[in-house]
Amino acid sequence: MSREVFADSTGVSRETLERLDAYVGLLAKWQQRINLVSASSLADVWRRHILDSGQIIDYLPAKPGRVLDLGSGAGFPGLVLTILGVGGVELVESDGRKCAFLAEAARISGVSVIIHNQRIEALEAAPADVITARACAPLVELLSYAVRFWGPDTMMIALKGAHVDDELTDATKCWRMSVDRHSSRSDPNGTVLCLGNLDRVSSR
Repeated sequence: MSREVFADSTGVSRETLERLDAYVGLLAKWQQRINLVSASSLADVWRRHILDSGQIIDYLPAKPGRVLDLGSGAGFPGLVLTILGVGGVELVESDGRKCAFLAEAARISGVSVIIHNQRIEALEAAPADVITARACAPLVELLSYAVRFWGPDTMMIALKGAHVDDELTDATKCWRMSVDRHSSRSDPNGTVLCLGNLDRVSSR
């Protein structure tokens, strides 16, 4: 997918496309020094990373408030959502080099975002309206991270791949939740999971 096809399929403004261009350019430059994404995915960055991350916007509440992106890495999906106009995004990433990249990417993209350079377990527990994650951890582990930030109306949007059924099976052994599944726009084997009403399965 080219940037033009991405722009046509999503209807983003010229200004937003220019911000994304700056981000993609910086990603390619920094990738030569640190491993931000798989090298092979850069050839299809607009589909594999930008569209994949950006599709989450279709499932967000109208005014999501605090959006907590767990294991942000190179900014997927959290920084992409910020560039697309989502406010209140906080990126959580333990790798200092990746956080340096995130700060520079936000600067050249002209957006403001909070970056937490710490492990998810060390972040102060406070409810988020939306929790996002992509390639962070298997679902059962991801939910164990997320529960500290879960409030009465919190939802999680997780981008998952071909093993989503196995991950859901494992997760439901430990957690009760509502599950809405949507086909990914970027990956024929991908799924966008929208989860709510999280609660632990009580042991007997």
